[in-house]
Amino acid sequence: MEKAHILYVEDDEVLSFVTKDNLELKGYKVTHAKDGKEAIQIFKNGQFDLCLVDVMLPEIDGFDVAASIRSRHSEIPILFLTAKSLKDDKIKGLKIGADDYITKPFSIEELLLKIEIFLKRRFIAGSAKLPVLRVGKYELQHDNLQLVCDNGSSQLTKKEADLLKMLIEHKNKIVERSTILERIWGENDYFMGRSMDVFISRLRKYLKDDDSISIENIHGVGFRLNE
Repeated sequence: MEKAHILYVEDDEVLSFVTKDNLELKGYKVTHAKDGKEAIQIFKNGQFDLCLVDVMLPEIDGFDVAASIRSRHSEIPILFLTAKSLKDDKIKGLKIGADDYITKPFSIEELLLKIEIFLKRRFIAGSAKLPVLRVGKYELQHDNLQLVCDNGSSQLTKKEADLLKMLIEHKNKIVERSTILERIWGENDYFMGRSMDVFISRLRKYLKDDDSISIENIHGVGFRLNE
């Protein structure tokens, strides 16, 4: 975890100085961007392990920054820093592909804990080579985030691949919502639940060319991948 490189996007001069200083004291390498336009350019030209992105930014807002980052890198953890508490804003961030959010004002201890959790999760996932999984006419190559069939392949995000893997491993059995949220999202709450529903919809689109399989919503309980 030491020397992980963090892209930190924050326009508040005082907050960014204090946060960057504390992260560097903990051994992280931190590159700071003061606005969304600068952040996108820096990300294009660098190699990062995690992104901290404020939502309210000049030039380009945090949502668009996260979307740009996610379009270039499907696995890198993105944490939103937001002063907003509105449900729609948090759901929008999760739909874009952010992994979590921290509401301002936050403690450095809380921020460090979140960073450590997501870096550790990414390290474990990256170090494990997982077997090929099959459902219907599809083959899930989890280690390179590819869903392959005769008609071609789809590039998945890390969460999409993790969710599909979990459903395939429990094929024709109900997987409870709480179990999915705790294992893949790391937390069972309303916002993560809404994000999970979006990911289920995406998986249904990926699998739509095979009528022999379906993802069934068991209302109030969970999901079942039927084959």
